[in-house]
Amino acid sequence: MGDLQTEVEVPRYFLCPISLEIMKDPVTLSTGITYDRESIENWLFTQKRDVCPMTKQVVVDIELTPNHTLRRLIQSWCTLNASSGVERFPTPRLPISKTEIMKLVKDSKSPQQQMMSLKRLKTIVLENEKNKRLMESVGAADHLSNIISNEINDNNSMTSSSPAADEALSILYHLKLSPTGLKSLIGKGDMVETLTRVMQRAAGYESRAYAVMLLKSMFEVAEPMQVTSLNPKFFMELVNILMDQISEKATKATLKLLISVCPWGRNRIKAAEAGAVQVLIDALMDCTEKRTSEMILTVLDQICQSAEGRAELLNHAGGLAVVSKKIFRVSSVASEKAVRILYSVAVFSGNTRVVQEMLELGVVEKLLLVIQVDCGSKMKEKAREIVKMHSRVWKKSPCVTFKLH
Repeated sequence: MGDLQTEVEVPRYFLCPISLEIMKDPVTLSTGITYDRESIENWLFTQKRDVCPMTKQVVVDIELTPNHTLRRLIQSWCTLNASSGVERFPTPRLPISKTEIMKLVKDSKSPQQQMMSLKRLKTIVLENEKNKRLMESVGAADHLSNIISNEINDNNSMTSSSPAADEALSILYHLKLSPTGLKSLIGKGDMVETLTRVMQRAAGYESRAYAVMLLKSMFEVAEPMQVTSLNPKFFMELVNILMDQISEKATKATLKLLISVCPWGRNRIKAAEAGAVQVLIDALMDCTEKRTSEMILTVLDQICQSAEGRAELLNHAGGLAVVSKKIFRVSSVASEKAVRILYSVAVFSGNTRVVQEMLELGVVEKLLLVIQVDCGSKMKEKAREIVKMHSRVWKKSPCVTFKLH
């Protein structure tokens, strides 16, 4: 482009204000400024900026209007300067418009056209970020959630969901809604319950995975009241997702979802009663992935702050051993969470049997090691508190090779 400009003077209004290159597909923003489509779409949808690069005005309408007059001028200029090595840009294919999307959304309400319209909408949403934002701006999320809700709630089968619900859920997940869109979605009173039913009834793993991943995004923007009133079935289905090991993405989404809802006391109890602790310990036992191990221990730490959670941990044959084994073997985050779990057990559920079991399983040795080595001060302090609390019992044992203070 630099060599070209030394030979041929390019009119300034042919250049995109962002890339400073000749525009191949000039489009005009709602602020009245024209940019090359690729550059402004990257600015708005990939970099997620909501202001016009030139005017700094907030962009309210994200639809881009093709500037056909300017494009034809550029193409004519390129043809006139072909002898100087200037290549003529081909006429770009027109992208999907807001009007076309609105028609497809409307057609999907018709039973005869529903599946065909949903399949076309899915193709559109998977194309690019701009299409996602266009679909959200026309209210597609609300309509898609209605399809899922109606299909799931009208379907009496306990073991399957409908093809329309599965397709609508796939589109809704791939929309990657904005925080505002997610708040609107979770604000619909029955959406969490509907997605819980999808996790329970969907015949395919894919829809169950989409449901939990969408729920994870929704609860990232949820209000406390929406988090504290969750149905026990919600936790039971999350536990089933973990047990079935649908996919790594679904597992991580489930763990993140549990992390976001378990700080509330009642939710810890519901998670424990749904069998989460048993499943998490089993998963931790075989887990070799660092981030997953950290998240499992984080969830266990939260649940074990309830009496029900601690009881479930102690009822698992390998509970204490598996948790303590992760200290110094995964990461500093994992070690800290593991010590916190042991602290909850030792302080609030440390009866004679539990204290003896901690000694026999080598948990005490691991805690003494935490005190000895260079690690986080909070972690050391918790380990020291545990040891101090039960030192009268443990110092008599030949299993302890460090001196207890």
